[in-house]
Amino acid sequence: MFKRSLLILIFLSAFGLASNSQIVSPKAAKAYLISAIDSILQSQVNLDKIPGAVIEIKKGEQIIYEHAFGYAQKYDYYHHLFNPPEKMTTSHLFDIASLTKVIGTTTSVMLLVDRGLLKVDDPVFKYIKAFDTPGKREITIRHLLTHTAGLYEWYPLYYRASNKDESYKLIGELPLMFPVGAQRRYSDLGFVILGEIVEIVSGLPLEKFEKQNIFLPLQMKNTTYNPLTTGNFKKIAATSPGNPYEKRMVYDSALGFKIKEIDPSHWNGWRTYILRGEVNDGNAWYANGGISGAAGLFSTVDDLQTLVDMLINKGKKGSLQFISEKTITSFLTEDKFNNGLGWMMDPDNSFMKNSPEGSFGHTGFTGTSISVIPKYNISVILLINRQNTGLLSTGEYYNVSPIRLQVFNSVLKYQKEISGQ
Repeated sequence: MFKRSLLILIFLSAFGLASNSQIVSPKAAKAYLISAIDSILQSQVNLDKIPGAVIEIKKGEQIIYEHAFGYAQKYDYYHHLFNPPEKMTTSHLFDIASLTKVIGTTTSVMLLVDRGLLKVDDPVFKYIKAFDTPGKREITIRHLLTHTAGLYEWYPLYYRASNKDESYKLIGELPLMFPVGAQRRYSDLGFVILGEIVEIVSGLPLEKFEKQNIFLPLQMKNTTYNPLTTGNFKKIAATSPGNPYEKRMVYDSALGFKIKEIDPSHWNGWRTYILRGEVNDGNAWYANGGISGAAGLFSTVDDLQTLVDMLINKGKKGSLQFISEKTITSFLTEDKFNNGLGWMMDPDNSFMKNSPEGSFGHTGFTGTSISVIPKYNISVILLINRQNTGLLSTGEYYNVSPIRLQVFNSVLKYQKEISGQ
């Protein structure tokens, strides 16, 4: 009996299950991690919860796992099975949605701060006259970056604006919804305004500034707005059948976005086809030509990893100090709401819950996410085209936060196994 118990204990220890202090070989730990990730993501594809996904997990200079699951497009506009479904690859472009806020806009502001062209505590009215009013004079760039400016959380700009200049003007005219600096209320509009500030300070359109100063220097050749206009990209993951959820946001007051001056029937420019290479976000597409500080970028997992590597390496790209360590540190220091500038750092965030101190990340509405754990020099980039399955019977898209957290926890377990923690 004793011998049998001993054998079971040895077997469990070999798989890192018997003791938290048991150090598993890197090779074995990696195999367990890959098996766990495969089980998590492939099961979701098999159950038709998500069409497909791409993941990249990196520790130090080593890519631990990069893999594609399922399909880049599974359904057409009428929810008929795409014939044939397009297989997902790691080279597919994704509409990264609100990852645009950190990959494009926040990095742009970092660069301008680093070059001494603006300061995060500059008042916004220094650059935009519409903010030179009693209620808005105290709003700073920091407030915009931290979602504490008191702006509308969301507003259907396309009902009253048809281009970026009209959008900028409209946002400047809208009243505040919350006290400045008092609370964090996630706002797309604040990042649209940050895009305007980047244009004003740099003298370049947002997309040109980012291409010339971020994407080309970092060799992010597959990161762009409006990828269909270039003709260079054939592999693009499909997202939603038009904008059904955003239309619901306008029509269904139960979602909390009822706006008194907006008559839902007044505008009817809704797209009626599968979105593939056109940004899902309505404000970015309908009111800003596909280019916005809040959404609009398309990218691949490898390109996103390049920018994440720069951040983990405290602003360095190889031997090049792309952004100073001082600026990187200032943007990735938690504020009183437990978040950084642009980047989310709160360990209560559902996609990286209970993360180690200093961890940062962000999510995108289309199903994209980035989680970074500097303490362990680990990053997790997970791209899911969840919208291609359409809305659920509840009128919502499938919630991928539990998937993100399962993947994140698997990576934390991997780290504990190789370090014997």
